[in-house]
Amino acid sequence: MASLFSALQGAPRLLMEAELRPLQGERFQATGFPDLGPARYQLPDGTEMLLVESAQSVANRLEEVCWDHQRDDLVEALEGLPYVRVVRPAGGGGSGLLTNSVLEAHRLNSPYILSGKDKTLSEALQQELQTEEEGPVDLRRLAKVLFRCDPNALLHGIFLEKLDGRLRLPRLLSGFIEARNVLATESGGVKFDRVDPSGDAARGFGHVPFHRTEFTAERITAYFNLDLALLHSYGLAEDAVELVISLALYKIRRFLGAGLRLRTACDLEVKHGIRVTRPEGFEVPTEEELKQSLKTNIGACRAQKLFGPVLEVIWEKE
Repeated sequence: MASLFSALQGAPRLLMEAELRPLQGERFQATGFPDLGPARYQLPDGTEMLLVESAQSVANRLEEVCWDHQRDDLVEALEGLPYVRVVRPAGGGGSGLLTNSVLEAHRLNSPYILSGKDKTLSEALQQELQTEEEGPVDLRRLAKVLFRCDPNALLHGIFLEKLDGRLRLPRLLSGFIEARNVLATESGGVKFDRVDPSGDAARGFGHVPFHRTEFTAERITAYFNLDLALLHSYGLAEDAVELVISLALYKIRRFLGAGLRLRTACDLEVKHGIRVTRPEGFEVPTEEELKQSLKTNIGACRAQKLFGPVLEVIWEKE
């Protein structure tokens, strides 16, 4: 393994954390869930805790910071990395690009990729994975196929139930944000209707008061876990392993540097940088070092034909 990651040899996990704080003031808004609201819980000693951002949401945000919306492509540092673009049929009107496997909620398992009239990719995947009707599937083969089509899908996990219910890989990289010793700050407001204050609120008219809950906290921490043991179990080439590690750390750097405006009332920043808790002796490379590592590894993987070009799928509803 290259010297950049030599301290990771033999480590089953790379565990990282970063202490955060509100960019302005002291209050912040946590993620909410239907029929639940903010996810509050207590430790055995009674400490009040709060889930600020869930693992699912952090995965989506790690992908989002790698997409350049201005040019509808991956950010420049990831140029050459394969993924799947979904386009509208020629002459269909509107912009040609519809979506892509980086931003889709279920990545390659998106219905826009596997459930349209264009069966080119789904048939190629089924043929390449060679799944039998019964018995376990070859997950090492699945990992190599995912790496060739979209390394992001390998990094963030996949469940290709549209092809076969056994084609499932867990996340290599996971993260979440939680706050410690929290207190609720209650506030609210009113949506004013200057034309008809007593109008039908159900139809959007009238004055509508609302309640708002924000929080203060003793400490807010973002946690990240890269499963190195699982990554090595896939039997990928050394350059592919280094690329996946570089990609994971680059995403974390980008997220902590530019992606922490989680909601209108939740804009955070890093207080003291990234701290590695396991293994000892490893420090997360700088963003510039990771960019150079990615450039080198993407070139090496292309030379070895470990992955191909960006794939295009035409979306037409069946």
